[in-house]
Amino acid sequence: MDKIFITGIAGFIGFHLAKKLHKLGFYVSGCDNFNPYYDPALKHQRAAYLHKLNILVLNCDLNDKEIIDLHLKTSNISHFVHLAAQAGIRHSITHPESYMHSNLSGFFQVLEVIRKNPNLKLIYASSSSVYGKRAETPFCETAPTDQPSSFYGATKKCNEVMAESYHKLYGLHCTALRFFTVYGPWGRPDMAYFSFTKAILENQPIPVFGEGKLMRDFTYIDDIIDGIIASLQKSNGCNDIFNLGHHKPYSISELISYLEALLEKKAIMEFLPTPPGDVPITYANVSKSKSVLNFDPKVDLKEGLSYFIKWYQKQYS
Repeated sequence: MDKIFITGIAGFIGFHLAKKLHKLGFYVSGCDNFNPYYDPALKHQRAAYLHKLNILVLNCDLNDKEIIDLHLKTSNISHFVHLAAQAGIRHSITHPESYMHSNLSGFFQVLEVIRKNPNLKLIYASSSSVYGKRAETPFCETAPTDQPSSFYGATKKCNEVMAESYHKLYGLHCTALRFFTVYGPWGRPDMAYFSFTKAILENQPIPVFGEGKLMRDFTYIDDIIDGIIASLQKSNGCNDIFNLGHHKPYSISELISYLEALLEKKAIMEFLPTPPGDVPITYANVSKSKSVLNFDPKVDLKEGLSYFIKWYQKQYS
């Protein structure tokens, strides 16, 4: 039986991946540093849920590699899924140092761990942010990614370049997954769909950038998890990159309209200029992912938001 180690296991995607893998019968463990970018209480709730499933959650930073090394040596891990990172495009403008620590130094430590354990297969989270504003839509994996629009995107592009060099130098098994605007229950409170829901219910204004015309390829968490698991099963000696997106972008205005309909309440909107680092659109070409991973996203935005709101109302009732 494959044994999977997940960094960022108490994060949004890591939590859902751990649950699904456990359900499928895999041995799952992971680590998280519970950083305060958003309320750590939600991360601790996720971790508590995983503890009930007897899933080990190590409380450590990626740069505490001795702890991770020891666990890997004693647990016979076969796959290393790296999801831990400092997230947030706008946050990277004001706090770039945290991205250097987590996304660059942290990823270097991950590569070093894999180098010392050459039988491990590495699957790691990249981002649609690597495409910036230059790529033609829909974004294809072969599109230019040398001009990301944010420092967050730059760190994710750097991860891909670092992985490529380690693959060529040391023969590492690496697979990069470019996620497109993942949403759903247990999600990140800083994401628009989450913060908008909270604001609408509390009669607070929501910031609407770019007149609500910005478009995002919202991808439901269950579809993302299916893509990750498929990449675990398909991972081989190559260094490969896959888009994981719904391949149907929606405008922020459409997102707000769906939330208003589902919550049966109108939003108070505050229109603001588009912040630095934001791009007009993200839009995934998933032809390669469909062909190689049999990736087939099924949940459209309105359906996915309905699942999120049911969870939200139960969680914060």
